[in-house]
Amino acid sequence: MSAVTTSLRALPDDQLKQELESAHQALFNLRFQAATRQLANNSEVAKARKRIARVRTLLKEREILAEIDAAAGKE
Repeated sequence: MSAVTTSLRALPDDQLKQELESAHQALFNLRFQAATRQLANNSEVAKARKRIARVRTLLKEREILAEIDAAAGKE
């Protein structure tokens, strides 16, 4: 597990959602820079997309675990 993923796992849900919003905003800005040929490093777009994917995966994992815990509590 990478250091980025480990640091993201330590964040609570509300901060992860804020991180997702900021990552989406960063991706938008990078795409805009790429379209206007102002982006020097094109790999930044891929890095931003991967960060979004990591955050969304962590949020989905937590959602699934909450559902499992809720189902286990009903039994």
